[in-house]
Amino acid sequence: MSTTVTDPGPEAAPRKRFSRAWLVRFLVAAASGFTLYLSFAPRPLWWLAPLAFTGFALVVHGRRFRGAFGYAFVFGMGFFLPLLTWLLDFLGPGFGPWPWLGLAMALSVYLGFGGAFATVVWRLPLGPLWAALVIIALETPRTWFPFGGFPWGRVAFSQPEGAFVSLASIGGAPLVGLAVVATGFGLAALCLRLKGADPRRSLVAASALTLVPVVAGLAVWPTIGTEAQDGELTVATVQGNAPDIGLALEGRRDELRSNHLAESARLLEKLKASNTKVDLLVWPETAMAMRTGDSGVDQMVRDYGAQAIIGALVRLPDGSAQNSALVWDPVTGPGQRYAKQQLVPFGEYVPARELAKLVTPFVDSVANMTPGDGANAALSVAGTKVGVFICYETAFDYPARESVADGAELLVVPTNNAWYGPGEMSYQQLAMSRLRAVEHGRAVIVSATSGVSAIVAPDGSITASTSLFTADSLVGRVPLRQQTTLSDLLGVTTEYGLLALAIAGVTGGYVLRFRTRRASVAKATREAAG
Repeated sequence: MSTTVTDPGPEAAPRKRFSRAWLVRFLVAAASGFTLYLSFAPRPLWWLAPLAFTGFALVVHGRRFRGAFGYAFVFGMGFFLPLLTWLLDFLGPGFGPWPWLGLAMALSVYLGFGGAFATVVWRLPLGPLWAALVIIALETPRTWFPFGGFPWGRVAFSQPEGAFVSLASIGGAPLVGLAVVATGFGLAALCLRLKGADPRRSLVAASALTLVPVVAGLAVWPTIGTEAQDGELTVATVQGNAPDIGLALEGRRDELRSNHLAESARLLEKLKASNTKVDLLVWPETAMAMRTGDSGVDQMVRDYGAQAIIGALVRLPDGSAQNSALVWDPVTGPGQRYAKQQLVPFGEYVPARELAKLVTPFVDSVANMTPGDGANAALSVAGTKVGVFICYETAFDYPARESVADGAELLVVPTNNAWYGPGEMSYQQLAMSRLRAVEHGRAVIVSATSGVSAIVAPDGSITASTSLFTADSLVGRVPLRQQTTLSDLLGVTTEYGLLALAIAGVTGGYVLRFRTRRASVAKATREAAG
C-alpha cells in the first residue's frame, strides 16, 4: 500500500502568510481597543490612550477601505464592550445582553468608518494629523445617533488628568481628543518611517506630530485659573445612598427621600458640633418625588438656614414627569427649576418602543419623561448663579456651555448613579465632570445618590470624594469664578470646525487618490505604446 503525498503548490505559503497576518492584525486591533478602555477611569492611566491609537494606526495602515473598516470596528468592540458593561447592571437580566451588544456595535461602526477614512487621508501632507481629525470628527455625529446621541467613551473622557486635559480650556473635549489621537498617530507614523514602510513620510514631521500635542498641553497648564474671582461658597452635598437594584429603583422614591433626610440630619449635627455653616446644600438627582411641596424637605432646609438645590422628580399638570433640580429656600420653599434636557434612552424614555418590544417586554414598565427646554441653565441661588446639568448630560458639551453663558460661577452635577450598580460608570462620569471643570474654569460639585460624589477644583483635581454605595456627605469651600475660557468663547465652532476640516481632508484624499491612479494609467499607456 502506498501513500501519495500531494504537493500543496506555490500558492499555499502566501495563503498561510496572509492568514497569519490577518490574525495578528485582528488581535492587535482588539488589544489596542482594550488598551484604550484601560486608559479610562477609575484607572489613572491616561497615557495609555495615545498608545492605543498607535496600535490602531499600525493595524489599518496600508489596508483597503473595507479591511481598514473591519479592523477599526474590532478596535471599537475591544473598547466599548468592557467600557459599557455597567449597562448590564442598569437594565438587569430582563433585557438580556442585547442592548449592551447592540450599542457597542453601533458605536464601533463610527470607529470603523474612522479607520477606513483614515487610510484615505493618510497619504496627504501631514496625513496622520488628517487621520486624527477624522477620528475625532466622527465623535460629533455620535452625539446625534443612536438614540438621540451617545457620546460616552469620547477620547477626551480618558483624560481627566495628565498632559492633555489643559487643552480643554482652549477647545473643549474635541481638542483634547484630537491631541491624544494625533500623538498616537504621530508615533505610528514615526514607527512606520523608521521601519521603511512609509518612506515618503518626513521623519521630522512625524516626530513633531508626536511631541507637539504633549508640549502644547503642558504649556497651557500655567494658564488654568483656580483662584476665586467673586468670593467663595461653603457647599455641602448629601449622599443618602440607595439599594443596588438598577431600574427597579424607579419605584423607591420614598426610600431615597428618607435616606437623604436621614443623612442630612446627621450632617447637620456634625456641622453644629464644628460650628460650621453652609451657604448651599445639594441633593442628588431625583432624590425625591413631588407634586406641590414636601413638608419634610421644607423643614430640613429651614433647619440648615441656607438655600438648597434639590434633585426631584417633578409631576407636571398633565401627569408626565420631569427630572429636575429645584432651588429650595428656607423661607419660601421650592422656586426656580432646571429640567434635564438630555434624557437617558431606555431609562427615562424608550426610543422606538414598538421595535424595543421585540427584544424585551420590560420596556412597558418605562414611562417616557418630558425633557426640559433649557430654561434656567444657571439657577440664582446662594447669592450667585449656579449652572446645573444632570447626570447623563455631563457627556454632552452643550448643557455646561449654556450654563456658563448664562452666568454660572459654579457648576453642580446631580446624579443618580445607583441605577448603574457597583461598576465603573460612576468613575467614568466623574472623569467627565473633571474635564468640564477645566473646560469652563469652574469648580464642580458632583452630587450622587450612592457615589461617587466629589468636589472638583477648576483645574480638575478632586479635593474630596465619597465611596460607592455608602451614606456620606461632603463639605467644602469652593471658588466662584467669572472668567470665561477660550473654549467658552469658541463654543460649537471648535467641534464643527474640526468636522468641516475632516470632510475637506477626506475629499482631498480621494482627489489625490484619483489623480495618482490617473497618472499611473497614463504612464502605463505611454510605456505600452512606446
